[in-house]
Amino acid sequence: MKIGIIGAGNIGATLARKLVACGHEVKLANSKGPESLQNLVSEIGAHAVTKEEAVSEVDVVILSIPFAKYPDLKQTLKNVPEKTVVIDTSNYYPGRDGAIKEVDDGKPESVWVSEQIGRPVVKAWNAVLAATLADNRQPTGSSTRIALPVAGDDVHAEAIAQDLVEDTGFIALAAGNLEDSWRQQPGTPAYCTELTLPELKMALEAAGKARAPQNRDALIAKFMTPGSQFTHEQIVATNRAMTA
Repeated sequence: MKIGIIGAGNIGATLARKLVACGHEVKLANSKGPESLQNLVSEIGAHAVTKEEAVSEVDVVILSIPFAKYPDLKQTLKNVPEKTVVIDTSNYYPGRDGAIKEVDDGKPESVWVSEQIGRPVVKAWNAVLAATLADNRQPTGSSTRIALPVAGDDVHAEAIAQDLVEDTGFIALAAGNLEDSWRQQPGTPAYCTELTLPELKMALEAAGKARAPQNRDALIAKFMTPGSQFTHEQIVATNRAMTA
């Protein structure tokens, strides 16, 4: 497939690397311009482009930018065909993004994103740590293969996103529509906890909408404690313990 990715941070760059390796044609853009991406794209085999070029003549657009920056993309996406699948990988953290009242009041994050950019999205790859995405690919059929939730309102778009999640080395679980996508947001049992498919199904069911923001903020406070250091395994274990 032809895929455009806006955002070349830990998630966006890792997705570009993995999707190119699977045979997809990938265009990668960021806020600094194509010249800033030349070393990366030369290494992984993607194409460095502007944001406008990233969304032109592609089958899928993957958005992997800080949550508060989504309103800036409305004009960029204005003329993208309806058939183009748009995938949102972002998460809301008030300490980083600033308070957004609608989301604080309970609007699911990807519903807010859809409203800001003026088109529907599929929510995928938001509930995985960058290190997990980069290093924990497991073969199809493995009983310990990590599952990732995918939520969306359009069955066709959601199916394409699920296929791409599978390409990156994980089991894709259809997790409901965007109104239900709060179940995979920060602070929920499904978020960055490296679960198998049966475990993920139970985690989504066990999510509590009121508890999730409290868990999110408590986890950030713990991880940001001065002098603290956590291994990847400790981060996953802490996420599991504090959201259970």
